[in-house]
Amino acid sequence: MKKIIKPFKKIIKLFKKVKWYNLRTTKPISRVFGFDRGEPIDRHYIESFLKDNSSSIKGKVLEIADNTYTKKFGGQNILESEVLHAVDGNPKATIVGDLVTGQGLPENAFDCFILTQTLQFIYDIHSAAGNVVKCLKPGGVALITVAGISQISRYDMKRWGDYWRFTDRSLTMLFEQYVPKENIKIKTYGNVLSSVAFLHGLACDELTQEELDYADQDYQMLITAVISKPL
Repeated sequence: MKKIIKPFKKIIKLFKKVKWYNLRTTKPISRVFGFDRGEPIDRHYIESFLKDNSSSIKGKVLEIADNTYTKKFGGQNILESEVLHAVDGNPKATIVGDLVTGQGLPENAFDCFILTQTLQFIYDIHSAAGNVVKCLKPGGVALITVAGISQISRYDMKRWGDYWRFTDRSLTMLFEQYVPKENIKIKTYGNVLSSVAFLHGLACDELTQEELDYADQDYQMLITAVISKPL
């Protein structure tokens, strides 16, 4: 039986031979996440997530580094826009504060906190998650994205470190310490093709919409969470 199966496997392998084209290389096509080719794939997923949850971007909104997403997805629903940065020197920042210690962050202050691609650069993520919830008003919402399958961000590694990659389970367990499980809504984006393309630094318009939209739970490129603070 084994003698029959072995050549049969060889025939299947021959017909399903991988066509590597220019991906068979030890160096990526782009080292800057595809910014030099167009819109990075993870940014496409981030904006899809924020668009789907734009109804939560309202009132007094906090965002990291600048308020691009606040303005783009909140529009006229924004009453007050604040920008958080960890250190002095960012002219767009209205608050200089530390998510780990909570220093500089007001409590029970925000209707929405847009926290994209930030937690992976904070070593003490447990303290940071607690302070994310603490700065929300009761009933407020945090819109969070984190990296799953991703290259290291060398820019951030040199400045404050690049520490973590997440799964849907780890992100859920992280915030279960601070809000009930029913107040956590997780969604993942990505599949084997979009993950390989992202690691190589291809832009999102180099894949079809169908290829981008297909979600495979075993290839989580981006993990998102809607965290609602209990009333």
